[in-house]
Amino acid sequence: MVCCLLIYAHRTEIYHMTMFLWCYVTVVCGFHQGNDAATLGAFFIPTLSPSFNKPKFIYDTKQRNSAIFARTLSNVTQEASSSSTNAQTKSFSGKAEADVVVIGSGLGGLCCAGLLARYGKDVIVLESHDLPGGAAHSFEIKDYKFDSGPSLFSGFQSRGLQANPLAQVLDALGESIPCAKYDSWMVYVPEGEFLSRIGPTEFFKDLEMYAGPEAVLEWRKLLDAILPLSAAAMALPPLSIRGDLGVLSTAGARYALSLLKSFAQMGPKGALGATKLLRPFSDVVDSLGLKDPFIRNWIDLLSFLLAGVKSDGVLSAEMIYMFAEWYKPGCSLEYPIGGSGAVVDALVRGLKKFGGQIYLKSHVENIIIENGRAVGVKLRSGQFVRAKKAVVSNASMWDTLKLLPKEAIPKSYEERIENTKQCESFMHLHLGFDAEGIPEDLGIHHIVVNDWNRGVDADQNVVLISVPSVLGPDLAPPGKHVLHAYTPGTEPFQLWEGLDRKSTQYKQLKAERSEVMWKAVERSLGPGFSRDKCEVKLVGTPLTHQRFLRRNRGTYGPAIEAGKDSFPGHPTPIPQLYCCGDSTFPGIGVPAVAASGAIVANSLVSVSQHSQLLDAVGI
Repeated sequence: MVCCLLIYAHRTEIYHMTMFLWCYVTVVCGFHQGNDAATLGAFFIPTLSPSFNKPKFIYDTKQRNSAIFARTLSNVTQEASSSSTNAQTKSFSGKAEADVVVIGSGLGGLCCAGLLARYGKDVIVLESHDLPGGAAHSFEIKDYKFDSGPSLFSGFQSRGLQANPLAQVLDALGESIPCAKYDSWMVYVPEGEFLSRIGPTEFFKDLEMYAGPEAVLEWRKLLDAILPLSAAAMALPPLSIRGDLGVLSTAGARYALSLLKSFAQMGPKGALGATKLLRPFSDVVDSLGLKDPFIRNWIDLLSFLLAGVKSDGVLSAEMIYMFAEWYKPGCSLEYPIGGSGAVVDALVRGLKKFGGQIYLKSHVENIIIENGRAVGVKLRSGQFVRAKKAVVSNASMWDTLKLLPKEAIPKSYEERIENTKQCESFMHLHLGFDAEGIPEDLGIHHIVVNDWNRGVDADQNVVLISVPSVLGPDLAPPGKHVLHAYTPGTEPFQLWEGLDRKSTQYKQLKAERSEVMWKAVERSLGPGFSRDKCEVKLVGTPLTHQRFLRRNRGTYGPAIEAGKDSFPGHPTPIPQLYCCGDSTFPGIGVPAVAASGAIVANSLVSVSQHSQLLDAVGI
């Protein structure tokens, strides 16, 4: 999470202190409840080196009746144009300048803007689409309310040092989100199907049945080895981090005692094991001699759902925190009442409460550079909006690059972005259907793995399903259900590149590539489900992802593997231009992007203001 602790750290003693903080902050943000199977995040640590980089449409929460993602008529699936994808023809009626201009209203951008408003800065958010939230937005069709992305959450009710980064931001904004709690999801794997429960003992029963006693022993060995390391995760709150040397005050000095206590609780062996936190999780697994096929496959599945990479690419800190949260007594998962849109609504309320504004259908065409500095943005309407202190881009690294004038981009910066490998894209299936014939005890989440031998990162092999209406009946009309199925960042963009969305070839490919999701839904919902009885059918492709979410090649995000490369920090080589979101450290996922937005906001205010905020929220 400490993306830029080393930006100005040129002295050896600062470097070593920073490394110390890196280790602990990474654990804090490694999972920190709130990850989602569709946007679950990897919290990778940048390579530690003293020479690391230097660094009038106002949203109304009652108006949620238009869809960004895709739209349908009757039982015929189609993609329809959204007003947000058309050229902006009306003149922008918002403010002509602000202290900070934030491009994009994804969760990272909203967290950054909300905190800046809380700090007393004049901040505006410019969103291209007609709904806020980015990949986390909700949309409504025929009284069915769909999540477009995140659906697996926890930690919204947590408070204090150990809280989810998003929960800490919401707490700072004086907002809360009512949630329904649950503790399990259905798993369909080649060995069979079972209800997987989080908690310290329940999973042992599943292992005994489907993998045997040896797997139980190996799982217990893994938990015994890594759970003690998680003690450090509770010592340093994500909201305390900033991207300059002020972090030595807001994080290092402020929480030194709790950090030392964590070391003492871990003991010498645990402290020694903490050196593995910066390594791929497979190093931990290998060092323990874990060889059971089911255990190795299960760990790879959890790693991939969390980070978009298998255990040889995910940071150990992330996995260790996840294990601590999912396999401790009394743990639970949470689904926000109202869906992921309720999270977006809360952030927008917090932003506006402190004087910030968000303008929808306000497409940023260019970032304006004057005298080598980012000084504002030019909208598609032609209007210039000045940023007196900073421009913050919540777009992906590739899309941000497109907003900059070619001559203003340092060659090394451009080459790094262009050479960064991308995760693949998604297939989505959104359904609205009658609940008649569907099991009354249907769970909210289902995971289907077709073939372990192909690998969990293979296309058309893993399908994730969410039926949030089982916990939030208001998401669907009475007696109905709403469902979102997707392949998690495994759909190759090259299969779709260059296709005309109106062509027969495109429609045929949609039908072919969505079949794996249909079959997974039928397996999960049972014989009472019928495709023909669905009142809403939406199929999303990588082109849908690219078009409606403005994601370069429809990508999940940067495919950066632990130990091999690092997520960029938040400052850019262009003064007064910052980035937040899943293209920056800590990485992909709900808690990660919330943390990135908070880091940028904290970095744009004084250490005293930052400390006062920590005092105000009681951490």
